[in-house]
Amino acid sequence: MSTRTPRTDATQRAPDEESPLLGRQPGKNSDSSAAVQRLRKHFAADVTKNWADLVLLFCYIITGLLDSSAVFIWGSFVSMQTGNTVYLGLGLIAPHEGIRWVKALTSITSFCLGSFFFARFHRYFSPAKRWVLIASYAFQLLLIVLAASIVTFDNDSSNELHWPVLVPLAAVAFQSSGQAVTSRALKYNGLTSVVLTSNYCDLFSDPKLFALSNVERNRRIAAPVLLLLGACIGGLFAHSSVGLAGALWTAAALKLLAVIAWVFWKSEAEDE
Repeated sequence: MSTRTPRTDATQRAPDEESPLLGRQPGKNSDSSAAVQRLRKHFAADVTKNWADLVLLFCYIITGLLDSSAVFIWGSFVSMQTGNTVYLGLGLIAPHEGIRWVKALTSITSFCLGSFFFARFHRYFSPAKRWVLIASYAFQLLLIVLAASIVTFDNDSSNELHWPVLVPLAAVAFQSSGQAVTSRALKYNGLTSVVLTSNYCDLFSDPKLFALSNVERNRRIAAPVLLLLGACIGGLFAHSSVGLAGALWTAAALKLLAVIAWVFWKSEAEDE
């Protein structure tokens, strides 16, 4: 009786035949996909409101820097619209005695439009979402860079009503409203970074003004101190050879630090 040799199953393959020709490892794709998912989750998360007041307080330096240099060079505020409203009222009574009221009106209008835009942007996409805060502050940064570029490359040193004055003024006023809107988005309504009168009132009417532990009091003290610091820096720029352009570029660098802070800020989910 003859012995039959077992027939090899055609579906069976040697281990070498099943090895990828280029040595590709499926695990690498899954790792990169997981990294992308983590990034998406990171930027889609709400930032924690704990200690977020530090970023808002930091913005007071930017406000003081921009307002002091702008009012010295342009004769108009870009953040504090109370002062601009007074300038506007004086100008409406005597419109031919100066052009400051036109600049004040430009700043007020731009600030109001900015508030309309930033508020609806935050409200539509979720107020405290990380990517929303980053996009908001990045757009503010671009507006400051636009203003700084125009002022830097404009050869006309006059301060008349022409676009190299009105466009930067409008751009900086527009972005200033973004900081105020952020204070609402993060539930720190007292840290608008654009007004101090109510801050002074709340500070000195606080029944716990002299308490050892009072976080609200500490914020109300820090806000005017930081704005004063920024105003001093802006005044130094305005009286120096770099002038308003130097103040604007410095403000842009400070705003960039705020953007970076939101990128790495702790998420609300991590805080639970």
